Order: sequence, then C-alpha cells, then structure tokens
Amino acid sequence: MTAEIVESPALGREVFLLSCAAFASAVALRLCDPLLPVLARDFGTTVGRAALVVTATSVAYGIFQLLFGPLGDHYGKFRVIAAACLASTVGAFACAASPSLEVLALARALNGATTAALIPLAMAWIGDVVAFEQRQATLAKFMSGQIVGLVCGQAIAGFFADHFGWRWAFALLGAIYFWVGLLLLGSLRRHRHAAAGTEAAASSVGRFRLVLGNRHARFILAVVFIEAMATFGTIAFIPAFLHERFRISLFHAGVVVAAIGLGGLGYTLFARRWVRALGQVRLARTGGLLMGGAFALLAMAPAWGWGVVACTVAGLGFYQMHNTLQTMATQMTPAARGTAVSLFAFCFFLGQAAGVAIGAIGVDHVGAHWLFAVSALTLPLTGALLARYLKAGTQSESGVVRSGR
Repeated sequence: MTAEIVESPALGREVFLLSCAAFASAVALRLCDPLLPVLARDFGTTVGRAALVVTATSVAYGIFQLLFGPLGDHYGKFRVIAAACLASTVGAFACAASPSLEVLALARALNGATTAALIPLAMAWIGDVVAFEQRQATLAKFMSGQIVGLVCGQAIAGFFADHFGWRWAFALLGAIYFWVGLLLLGSLRRHRHAAAGTEAAASSVGRFRLVLGNRHARFILAVVFIEAMATFGTIAFIPAFLHERFRISLFHAGVVVAAIGLGGLGYTLFARRWVRALGQVRLARTGGLLMGGAFALLAMAPAWGWGVVACTVAGLGFYQMHNTLQTMATQMTPAARGTAVSLFAFCFFLGQAAGVAIGAIGVDHVGAHWLFAVSALTLPLTGALLARYLKAGTQSESGVVRSGR
C-alpha cells in the first residue's frame, strides 16, 4: 500500500488507540515477573517452576510474530490488530480463572500468541498511512504506550498481588484489551483505509522471500538483532549487579532500572524535535554513543545513584537508535510491510533471547563488569555502522536508499 500522509484528528485517534493496544501488550509481557513468588505459594511449587508462565508467554509471542505479519498483509493490518486485541481478552480472563499452574501457563501462551500481533502490525499500519518524512515521529508517539506499559506492568502486578490478589491483575488486563479492541473495531468500521489488505506477494512464503531477498532488509534485521543482543543481554543483569555491588534490595534495583523507561519517554515525548534537530544519521550515531557511555558508567559507578543516571541515558540512547531502525523497518519491503515488520520484531525478540543466554555465561565466568564493557564497545560501533549506512541515504518509498542527513 502506498503511504498516504493524513495528519488529521482521525489519524491521531487511531495512533492513540494503537498506542493503548501496545500498552496492554507490554503490560502482558511483564505482568508475571513480580508474581512468581505468589504463584509459587498459591500453587504449592517453586519459583523456578512457576517461571513456566513467563517462558510460555515469551515463546508464543516470539513464534507467532511470523504468523501475524502475512495475515496482516492479506486481510488488512488494522482488522487483524482489532481481532487480536479482542482475542487477547480471552487469554487474559483465562489467566484470571486458571485453577492450576499448568492451565495458567497455557492461558499465558494463548495471551502471548494473540498479543504478538499488536505492536508489529501497528508499526506496519503506520508505515502504510503516514509518509516517510513524518513516520519516525509518529512511530515514536505510538511507542509511548509500549514504554509506559513496560514501566507500569510490574508495578500493576505488585499492587494487585499485595491488595486484591494476583487474579485481579489479569482481570484488569482483560478489561483493557476488551475496551481497546472495541474502540479499534469502531474505528475500523468508520475508516475503510484501515481495513485494506494487499494482493502483493499473495502467499506467506512469497512474502518472506520478498523480504529476505532484499539486501537492505537483511541489513536492518541483522542490526536490530545485534542491538537487542547487546542492549537487553546486558540490561537483564543490571538489577543483580546493583544488588550485589551496592547491597540494595532487588526491588530498589528494579526501580533504578525502570529509569530506562523514563529515558525512553524523554525521547518519544519530544521525538519530532529530536528528529528535526539531529536527523536519522545523527540519531543512530548518538544513540549508540549514549548507550555505550551508559554501560561504561554502570561498570565504573561508585554508588547506586549513578545507576539511575546511566539507565536514563541508556533509555534515551536506545530509543534514539531503535526508533530509527523501526522507521527503516516499515520501509524495507513496502509490498509486504506487515511481514517485514513482524520479521523485524522476531529478530529483535531473538536477539534479546540470545543476548541473555550469552550474557549469563559471561556473568558466571568473567563478571558483569566485562559484560557491560563489551556492550559499551559494541553499541557505539553498531550505531556508527547504522549511521554510515544511513549517510548514503534514508530510504525512499521504493525501499532503496537516497541521500539523507
């Protein structure tokens, strides 16, 4: 579909609704993290076994990225998003009613599978209806919901576990899905452009071949994999590092790491100004440098307070680089945009998983300091590589590169 810029109240409302869907998706992914001790107690098992509910969600979320991209391209991205949001209501309420850990794990897998459609297809839909020149700022506005969800997900779970019981946290999540899904459905009925699909690359296999056959797409997918591996493979170990080094509680350490979300909001709330002032090339380069500096600061921090500064800077740098990559992802294969962005999300997810696995080995054998040092070197190099690629140009509507700032 050809991008059609419509800076209108209707578009603003639809982006807001998609941002609310992204909020629900992000909350769903993080909701079980602080609930593990409570689930272990209620179901009479260990925390390690209770973590099955986290694994089930993550695996289903990652795998189903590859299904929803082609579905969105064929049936219409907005239509699939609305249906997936309403379907996620079922998984959330099933979690609330689960009589055993095994049933809860299955319900979480269902929730992970259906919510997997929301963020990638929303990005692809924005790529369809917003011109490339305005797309990065619009994507950043959309991402605000995801960031708030990531920051609030654990807090919501902890609040309900302490005051009303963990099941009510899932009931609230289900209500959010249902409310947003109905509003998306109403918007779908009002705007025919939201429902449109495409006949290009009619088969799912054809769409994947179209994306992977594009060398620009392969470059972007490789860069986002490295970015996710170097970033989240390190972030996962920051709470334990702060806890062990400065003897602060894990809750305290988790609050410090939440400053990453504040840095991200610092970017998304003023994204239009950031993009206008720096341009994609300098956003990529600066983002890598900020993340590298943040991880170096963490490795050398003399007190836990420096961790707040480092995490805030890391969040700002990450979203500068990642938002640039997201914008490129929406344009790397316009004829199969849903499939392309879903592959982008899959590589991002895979990079996170690989980063945590490799990081765990590094922490056990050489310590977290060296892990931070590796990321402090890798991320500026990744940003510089992306900036060099972009310097040849930002992508045009045909997916090729043209001169850019």
